[in-house]
Amino acid sequence: MADDIDIDDIGGGDGGGAISAEPLRRALGERYLQYALSTIMHRALPDARDGMKPVHRRILWAMRLLRMDPNQGYKKSARVVGDVIGKYHPHGDTAVYDALVRLAQTFAVRYPMVDGQGNFGNVDGDSAAAMRYTESRLTSVAVLMMEGLDEDAVDLRQTYDGEEEEPVVLPGAFPNLLANGASGIAVGMATSIPPHNAGEVASAALHLIKHPNAEIETLLEKMPGPDFPTGGVVVESRASILDAYRTGRGGFRLRARWHVEDLGRGTWRIVVDEIPYQVQKSRLIERLADLINARKIPILADVRDESAEDVRVVLEPRSRNVDPAVLMETLFKQTDLETRFPLNMNVLIDGKVPKVCDLREVLRAFLDHRREVLIRRSNHRLSRIERRLEVLGGYIVAFLNLDRVIEIIRNEDEPKAALMAEDWSKWGFIREADWTWNPEGSAAGVYLTEVQAEAILNMRLRSLRRLEEMEIRDERDALDAERQGLLELLGSEDAQWSQISDQLRKVRDEYGAPKAFKGAFTPEALDALKASYEPYPLGARRTAFADAPQVDVLAAEAMIEREPITVICSAMGWIRAMKGHQALDAEVKYKDGDGPRFVFHAETTDKILLFSSSGRFFTLAADKLPGGRGTGEPVRLMVDLPNEDEMIALFPHKPGARRLLASTAGDGFVLVEDEAVAQTRAGKQALNAKAPHKALVCAPVAGDTVAVVGDNRKLLLFPLAELPEMARGKGVRLQKYKDGGLSDARTFTRAEGLQWTMGGGRTRTVLDPELEEWTGPRAGTGRMAPRGFPQDKKFS
Repeated sequence: MADDIDIDDIGGGDGGGAISAEPLRRALGERYLQYALSTIMHRALPDARDGMKPVHRRILWAMRLLRMDPNQGYKKSARVVGDVIGKYHPHGDTAVYDALVRLAQTFAVRYPMVDGQGNFGNVDGDSAAAMRYTESRLTSVAVLMMEGLDEDAVDLRQTYDGEEEEPVVLPGAFPNLLANGASGIAVGMATSIPPHNAGEVASAALHLIKHPNAEIETLLEKMPGPDFPTGGVVVESRASILDAYRTGRGGFRLRARWHVEDLGRGTWRIVVDEIPYQVQKSRLIERLADLINARKIPILADVRDESAEDVRVVLEPRSRNVDPAVLMETLFKQTDLETRFPLNMNVLIDGKVPKVCDLREVLRAFLDHRREVLIRRSNHRLSRIERRLEVLGGYIVAFLNLDRVIEIIRNEDEPKAALMAEDWSKWGFIREADWTWNPEGSAAGVYLTEVQAEAILNMRLRSLRRLEEMEIRDERDALDAERQGLLELLGSEDAQWSQISDQLRKVRDEYGAPKAFKGAFTPEALDALKASYEPYPLGARRTAFADAPQVDVLAAEAMIEREPITVICSAMGWIRAMKGHQALDAEVKYKDGDGPRFVFHAETTDKILLFSSSGRFFTLAADKLPGGRGTGEPVRLMVDLPNEDEMIALFPHKPGARRLLASTAGDGFVLVEDEAVAQTRAGKQALNAKAPHKALVCAPVAGDTVAVVGDNRKLLLFPLAELPEMARGKGVRLQKYKDGGLSDARTFTRAEGLQWTMGGGRTRTVLDPELEEWTGPRAGTGRMAPRGFPQDKKFS
């Protein structure tokens, strides 16, 4: 057993290394668990606090240390990648550069954090230039994300080699998780969060601060849904959007934005100016061109890409009589002009626990992090103020007793110790306001601390002027007032949330849509909004919301030009379609050793049904059959027909028609052809037959009586009503046999008599009075067939 394999048994060498015996199952389990946790925690899932994965966080951190601020010049991207992989992220340079490039692409990231110079790719799907050719620097959004790193806002940890430090999480003054979204696949879990408008996210967070138990419906009034960088129109219902944000799972149907251009004289064309998020424009146009060449959308005549900096895809209709809405709805169904973006808000809570969160939980994680950052920055600032106040207190003592200080410095061998030992209150120049740094000064004397004495000794002589004393007192008063404000802030939760609210309002005003806008985000309203608002290039909302129009889309069959064809299939399974309805007995060329099997008339809009000896139906599209030139193509290349299966019947599908199915065992039933149409190459099982029996008959149902003949030449007639109508199964017994099995079966109208084909193309008909001899109940044995019945025991 695998569990009993020891590591000692693998290799068997004596390389000198320590070898420990361990069950294989436990060893693999522990190591796979370590790999899974590493993937989840350090690669795939973003942190709910700053919305970043480690690679993105390390890129921004490295760029900050390289002083690549927005107001500085650009630097080579290769320099950034080198620092990241050498100091913080021990992975491939390609992966790091790809992450950096995405942070700079305005069509991929709603609020870019890297300002790129050079070729950083485009919406057509072209890749960026090599890192040695591009340059980059941080954007204002990235600076906002790292605001407070010098003020102990977050913890720092050692890098993988212990030589550097990196932040565990960024302070994140910008709501990055929802604003820019995230996607990733881990082990057993994944995340997919679409981008949103930062101003709307800030508004929702402000509402959650005022109403901690706010409902998801109320939050969606502030943040109606995704806002993709490439625009488009979300046509998902409001109920579906609400359910997605309430559960943390769902999706959004996103369509391209389009309008009709009037060309005059009744002619027009469609212009697509926004395509769905993450759709490559070049591949989209290739797909449209393929549909035109394959004539799958006859109402579309041409497609052109007239894009420059903006997207402009022109669609030419086949006729001016085509309804533009019908054309676009058809394209939405068959191309990436409509996509579905999934929502799976699976994030790391506190950087440790993966969880699928609803909208309120995601916002709460961001707000709690901002409060923690505010408290840590306030405590850091408070400690620095107190240290500075201590120094300023010493400076004031020095200025008030300047002669004594100079005397000590000139005469004492250890001036620092002497300054600290002196009681400065006895000199009478110290006021109560001047010993705020020493609350016990009035009772126990005023003494300098070591820090103050060191600061006095390090003073420059030029600082010993009257104006400097006044400046020190002003600085002390200002810092003392700031200190009191920080103490009040740290002691009041309401004050903390008030300051966080002020920060969010700044984000909303700078990076969001105008707060005065109160209308619905329809495509028409967004056009007017974008024209009147541009304080930030991506601030105004780009994605609109609309209901999908109720338009009757043309079926795929309706798109195919209806033309007559003659379908020819050889005995070896080579199929082709000749244009027009040719004579069925016309001479046709076949491969050597091959011959005719099926020949019938059809139309290009038909579906061709193939019934095999395994009892399975396969569906072929008549318009996709190879042309009449040559000998055609093997039908087994078009459907998954096994080599051991024989073709029993091949015919054009007629909706509502019925077929008599029977096996060599003598079992069968009636099938409605609609149940036989398959949507895949694998086909659809209908008649079940156990080996060695197989399917044998697939005859059209016409009439009221069933005729069955066995290998023993016994003929049995019984009413068609005795056969059940089924979609799949074994069926019921048609005829009973002692030896052999079924040879053929068909249906006919009793009043017209039973016919069969004789030699020389002649037919014989047996009328009703004589048919009584072979009539009996279903599952009977029957009687010997009439004289003149074909020797092959087939009706035709």
